[in-house]
Amino acid sequence: MPHRLMDNNLPHSAEAPVIPFARPARRRVTDYGNGVSAIDADYLRPGLAAIHLIVQAGKAALVDTGTSSSVAGVMEVLREKNLAPEDVAYVFVTHIHLDHAGGAGEFMHHFPHAKLVVHPRGARHMADPARLVASATTVYGEAEFKRMYGIIRPVDVKRIVEAPDGFRLDFNGRPLLFLDTPGHARHHYCIFDEQNGSFFTGDTFGISYREFDVDGMEFVFPTTTPVQFDPVAAHASLDRLMSYNPSYAFLTHYGRIGNLPRHAAEMHDLVDAHVAIAGKLRNVPERHTALVEELGELLLRRVIAHGCKLPEEEIRSLLSLDVGLNAQGLENWLDHTSAG
Repeated sequence: MPHRLMDNNLPHSAEAPVIPFARPARRRVTDYGNGVSAIDADYLRPGLAAIHLIVQAGKAALVDTGTSSSVAGVMEVLREKNLAPEDVAYVFVTHIHLDHAGGAGEFMHHFPHAKLVVHPRGARHMADPARLVASATTVYGEAEFKRMYGIIRPVDVKRIVEAPDGFRLDFNGRPLLFLDTPGHARHHYCIFDEQNGSFFTGDTFGISYREFDVDGMEFVFPTTTPVQFDPVAAHASLDRLMSYNPSYAFLTHYGRIGNLPRHAAEMHDLVDAHVAIAGKLRNVPERHTALVEELGELLLRRVIAHGCKLPEEEIRSLLSLDVGLNAQGLENWLDHTSAG
């Protein structure tokens, strides 16, 4: 049975990674216009995790960092865009799960003028990542942890900026608004880019892999990852984001999506479907196995109904890591909620 996470600050990935069905390598960087690009974080497989680059009047900012192994690719993209490490003004981490923030300290080491902007609940763990490292090492073992996440450097507390709900930042003339958006994690914010009319959503707006796109329409599903999944908060955070009538959402997993009213409705429905499956299986034997099976079937059916023509084996493989994590998160949620 896979590990179940009990520490509030453990990384996104809680079990040995499954490398999904091989696909042709994607471009390292995707440019969306208006100064926003997605850079592949080189995390586990191509197209799994993105680092978003915002360029504004010659200055740069990153949204999420991947891991320490992501640094080389980002530095290459910066050079291609004629940006120096000294031009990076901010590193934003939407939350402190290690696939989003594991590389923060290493990036800050390379960006001498940058400030790290983090949710107040996560700031101390960026300054002292010992608890993050210990928790993840317990899950993976030392060798596997180093392979997946490399070095986790602390960040000088003088370079850390806490972003509480409603925090506003002027990024070189580009207004950014930070909203507290729990549901996936209690240390999660989303960033509203007023110039772009769009949100950088981390995991709050779920996951959308480009392999599932059909004629320009994306497929989006929730991440109920351990250990702080809260369906009530997840619904409220989605509604709060949509109240701004955003044009796009930039997801860490993976890149830009449109069609947000449709996807928000589907996200609400799938959050409820995940909760219903968990409630039904609360007291069954081999609960984790049963959850993985039912969640896998739910998402497989939805992807096929979406019109995806990939082989069923490939769909299951692309979903496998997230299905396992979602099952663990739902188990943790069940264990911390009453049966009534």
